[in-house]
Amino acid sequence: PPPDPVEDPEKDRNEILDRIRGFNLKPREIRDYLNRFVIRQNEAKKVISVAICDHYNHVRLCLEDPDLREKEHAKQNILLLGPTGVGKTYLLRCVAKLIGVPFVKADATKFSETGYVGGDVDDLVRDLVRAANGDVELAQYGIVYVDEIDKIAGQTSSSGRDVSGRGVQINLLKLLEETEVNLHSQTDILGQMQAVMEMQRGGKSKPRTLNTRHILFIVSGAFDKLGENVQKRLHSSTVGFAATKANDPALNEEPLSFVETTDFIDYGFEPEFVGRLPVRVACHHLSPDDLEAILLESEGSVLKQYQTEFAGYDVSFSLQSDAVKT
Repeated sequence: PPPDPVEDPEKDRNEILDRIRGFNLKPREIRDYLNRFVIRQNEAKKVISVAICDHYNHVRLCLEDPDLREKEHAKQNILLLGPTGVGKTYLLRCVAKLIGVPFVKADATKFSETGYVGGDVDDLVRDLVRAANGDVELAQYGIVYVDEIDKIAGQTSSSGRDVSGRGVQINLLKLLEETEVNLHSQTDILGQMQAVMEMQRGGKSKPRTLNTRHILFIVSGAFDKLGENVQKRLHSSTVGFAATKANDPALNEEPLSFVETTDFIDYGFEPEFVGRLPVRVACHHLSPDDLEAILLESEGSVLKQYQTEFAGYDVSFSLQSDAVKT
């Protein structure tokens, strides 16, 4: 038999970097790709596709013209709203896979302001480097996804100290825009020892910091109570243009689609933090028909995985539509 193909990490790395330097995807192409895997969430697909194209087109232009890097640019960081299980994480994993960039996911609740009790927000960037197999140059173009962001909306502990609310928001601010992150944390003794040993050997030292300028940050949360606040705000307006919106049936079904900046601030978020997330879109609840389509039509369907697994035992697996509906 022919020998197994030998993986070439350097070749794969260069292919990904070349793809980023020559990024030419259109929003329609990204949306069509997502349609293959994610059912419904059409508005989210459109918004994410445009934001991804804007971000990586700017990265490509900065690589072509270094002078452009010094000019002001509002990064297209994304805020996703919606209940659990509607496909938020899956959407972003599919996007990262299409582009080929490193992708990391974390829950906002594991971070604290100081990093001594809980994690340090800079660990997000360090995890991105690990996802890129230690390649700092590749990691600086990755995607960081922070879930459960609604859980850090101005929370306080029983002692009255803010352990995971406003302080974490302030720390995230610098990452969302641009800052240099030390790749060896103060608690990473092993990493610091390895860096010292490399310097003593006189070898080529690896970069000790990573700039977050080209990292795309995406945050999401269920925002359960926020929908109720939006309904109260709009229903209290009975005159002017808001009166028509308050009578919209969609307000009762998907109130997060009508959320505004002031709603986030009233919810407990810092104005500066909300301002660093200019792209906002809500994901909608899934109906029984949507769940049926996920099983029968999406390329990542669990049923198709079952068919592949049964085929490994020469067993043909099929399922009637009535069984799926029940």
